[in-house]
Amino acid sequence: MTDDRTYHEQIQADEQDLQFSTFDREDAWRLGTALRQAALEQRLPLVIGITLGAQRVFHTALPRATPDNDAWLERKAAVVTHFERSSMGVGEQFRALGRNFEEDSRLPAHRYAANGGVFPIRLLESGLVVGTVGVSGLPQRDDHAFLVQQLRTFLSGQ
Repeated sequence: MTDDRTYHEQIQADEQDLQFSTFDREDAWRLGTALRQAALEQRLPLVIGITLGAQRVFHTALPRATPDNDAWLERKAAVVTHFERSSMGVGEQFRALGRNFEEDSRLPAHRYAANGGVFPIRLLESGLVVGTVGVSGLPQRDDHAFLVQQLRTFLSGQ
C-alpha cells in the first residue's frame, strides 16, 4: 500500500487528468452504461449515479447493492459539489492535515461524506464543474479505484 502522501498526490494528479472536453445527457448515458457494464462483468454490488447540475441524469443499482449505498452516494456527491474535488481527494486532504472531516468541515455528517467513489465532471477548457459521477458499494479506496479506471477508459475513447 502506498503511503498517505503519495496516495494524496496520485489523487490530485487523477483529478487533473480526468476532465471532459464536453459533457451532456448523452455522455451521461454512455458513461453510466459503461460503468454499469464494467461493474456487472466484475460482479460488483454497486450503485452508480451521474448528475448534471442539480439533476440526477443516470442511476442504477446492481445486484447486492443496498439502499445504504444510495445514501452514501448522495453524501459523497454532496462533498464533490461543495469542494469541486473528488470525494476521496477531499477526505485525503483532511487526513493529510491531521484533521477529521466529520468534525472539522463543519458540514452535517448526515448530508456529506468525504469517502472515495465520486468525481467531479469538470470541463477541460473552462475548468467548470458541471456535475458528478460516482459509485458506492465497496470499501472507499476500491470505489475510488474502480471509478478512476473506468473514467480513464471512457475518456480515452472520446
